[in-house]
Amino acid sequence: MVVMARISRPERPDLVFEEEDLPYEEEIMRNPFSVKCWLRYIEFKQGAPKPRLNQLYERALKLLPCSYKLWYRYLKARRAQVKHRCVTDPAYEDVNNCHERAFVFMHKMPRLWLDYCQFLMDQGRVTHTRRTFDRALRALPITQHSRIWPLYLRFLRSHPLPETAVRGYRRFLKLWHELCDLISQNPDKVQSLNVDAIIRGGLTRFTDQLGKLWCSLADYYIRSGHFEKARDVYEEAIRTVMTVRDFTQVFDSYAQFEESMIAAKMETTSELGREEEDDVDLELRLARFEQLISRRPLLLNSVLLRQNPHHVHEWHKRVALHQGRPREIINTYTEAVQTVDPFKATGKPHTLWVAFAKFYEDNGQLDDARVILEKATKVNFKQVDDLASVWCECGELELRHENYDQALRLLRKATALPARRAEYFDGSEPVQNRVYKSLKVWSMLADLEESLGTFQSTKAVYDRILDLRIATPQIVINYAMFLEEHKYFEESFKAYERGISLFKWPNVSDIWSTYLTKFIARYGGRKLERARDLFEQALDGCPPKYAKTLYLLYAQLEEEWGLARHAMAVYERATRAVEPAQQYDMFNIYIKRAAEIYGVTHTRGIYQKAIEVLSDEHAREMCLRFADMECKLGEIDRARAIYSFCSQICDPRTTGAFWQTWKDFEVRHGNEDTIREMLRIRRSVQATYNTQVNFMASQMLKVSGSATGTVSDLAPGQSGMDDMKLLEQRAEQLAAEAERDQPPRAQSKILFVRSDASREELAELAQQANPEEIELGEDEDEDEMDLEPNEVRLEQQSVPAAVFGSLKDD
Repeated sequence: MVVMARISRPERPDLVFEEEDLPYEEEIMRNPFSVKCWLRYIEFKQGAPKPRLNQLYERALKLLPCSYKLWYRYLKARRAQVKHRCVTDPAYEDVNNCHERAFVFMHKMPRLWLDYCQFLMDQGRVTHTRRTFDRALRALPITQHSRIWPLYLRFLRSHPLPETAVRGYRRFLKLWHELCDLISQNPDKVQSLNVDAIIRGGLTRFTDQLGKLWCSLADYYIRSGHFEKARDVYEEAIRTVMTVRDFTQVFDSYAQFEESMIAAKMETTSELGREEEDDVDLELRLARFEQLISRRPLLLNSVLLRQNPHHVHEWHKRVALHQGRPREIINTYTEAVQTVDPFKATGKPHTLWVAFAKFYEDNGQLDDARVILEKATKVNFKQVDDLASVWCECGELELRHENYDQALRLLRKATALPARRAEYFDGSEPVQNRVYKSLKVWSMLADLEESLGTFQSTKAVYDRILDLRIATPQIVINYAMFLEEHKYFEESFKAYERGISLFKWPNVSDIWSTYLTKFIARYGGRKLERARDLFEQALDGCPPKYAKTLYLLYAQLEEEWGLARHAMAVYERATRAVEPAQQYDMFNIYIKRAAEIYGVTHTRGIYQKAIEVLSDEHAREMCLRFADMECKLGEIDRARAIYSFCSQICDPRTTGAFWQTWKDFEVRHGNEDTIREMLRIRRSVQATYNTQVNFMASQMLKVSGSATGTVSDLAPGQSGMDDMKLLEQRAEQLAAEAERDQPPRAQSKILFVRSDASREELAELAQQANPEEIELGEDEDEDEMDLEPNEVRLEQQSVPAAVFGSLKDD
């Protein structure tokens, strides 16, 4: 039977407990400040309702507020009570308040801070959590911050808020820097700490701050008076740092330390006056400092090689730093070829082997050089070109020492077919199975065979190159030239043919040019049909960029050995086949050759075709030349018709030279009517160009003084308007200005399209010159320009009476 009892106590008058609680209550009454008594009572009531258990914890903590055990258990129990509830439940706020009450007494306990921060992280309260972490760091001693930071950093990583994370990490690093500076500058006050372990722990965690941490550790030993230990730290640092920045920090600090040691020794010596005893020590320190300075390039090179041990160029620089010390050079080369992985190398790894062999060769150790190169040929390089370079270096080594037969044997060995053939770019196969297709090795072998071998061996090498389909156009040309030198002309032409079958345009351009030139030089007109077939084959599919040379060569063949009409047909084809930029030059050649062969009258059709095809600028030049030719032939009407046709593409404002030429022509060969017709055409053309918006825009930009401006520049402040409206407004403005600038016209009922000069004056001018030549003043041109294009000449004449008939009397 459970007996409920009520005990009247001063602090809790409503306290209710069960009969089983009486022994524990009595024990507490006897020992109210005993933690063990309270813990036994709490352990007994673990199965009680949560409010009853919490009430018991509160009674205990009221008497023992500084008990870590009670607070830890109580807070743990409170967190467990709300573990499966929604984070918006008010019970969470009660638990948070309970933690806050605990930190009034337990603010130096990192475990409670960690539990509270984790509890807040689970609630998702970012700002409250961050502030709690900051409070923990401020409340705890710096030696216990290492327990807070891991959870703090995990919190920063779990919430991607850039500004918060950056500030948190900056505070983290600042803490370590301040800690390192503090303990390194005050070694006598941190004897209870393991400073070496603390800073080395930072070295493993903060890899971007190694230089500063190493200097802090060395500074700690220097201030502690352990100078040799500090020197060991510096040496360890410069041999382990991975960046140039860290190396510079450590090396500068190391050099400053050595300088301060020398200065201190010199000062001590001068004060004590014991120079003889301390000279040796001072000399030792000076020698140590000089050695440190001289080692700097080598130490820096070591840093770079630690960053990338496969950097070929840095290994070569390291060898250069050991200049004059053969043993170190050999050791460096040996370490380099063993360290560098060809598949990870930066640079050409074969150069290390070649330089290693060259070092032995320069020192007269040819056998060692050959051994090095032989080992290099067995290295699995990444690129075939690396192995090919090694084989070529083997041959060059023997050539330098006049071992020509050995050089030939080596290169023949390099180009021999392997047991397992592979394609040149097949990366799955080792380079030793692909080097037989290396053009570099074959080219050197061909050169050696030409110089040292026989005709048959050289021909076999070239044939093998063509069979492997690794030849270049230059190799084909070299092969054909070699056969030609030995009087095998047809064989050389076959070599050209084989080369042509290997390549397409534009790579085959040089082969065709050389082939056709050599064929014409050899046979001339004796095999004309064969030569024509070759030219037609070459021109079939030839790009316009390379057509000009072949067509000119073809036309030259026809002129010298063939028919003139065939040559003209070739020139005509060339004008269509070449690039637009080359058409003008091609037409000039065509016209010149046609005039020399058939005469200038045969060029009329060529001129007409050129004017139709060429651009306006070139067509204008062609028209002027055409008209000049007709004028020389006495065909004045033809020339005038050409000028009239060309005028349609000649704006009077930009092509004044053309109109001046036409004017001079009319003055020499025309009359009053032809000059007026020319002026009429000029006004008509100018009116046509005035209506072209694009030209108007460019002219207006020039007038505004801004050649690189835009349409909106014509009307500043009106950028929102339509560009077309701006052009129209500007055109109207220019037209109004031109109207104002024109002189007033004489009022007359009859309009004449003629100058101010009378007919008598014109007749007098005509009498002074021959009938085909008259001189007109400049004023007439200006007056004629003032007339409108639609004005028509009107004259008054008397009407014969017979016209009116019977109407006359009326």
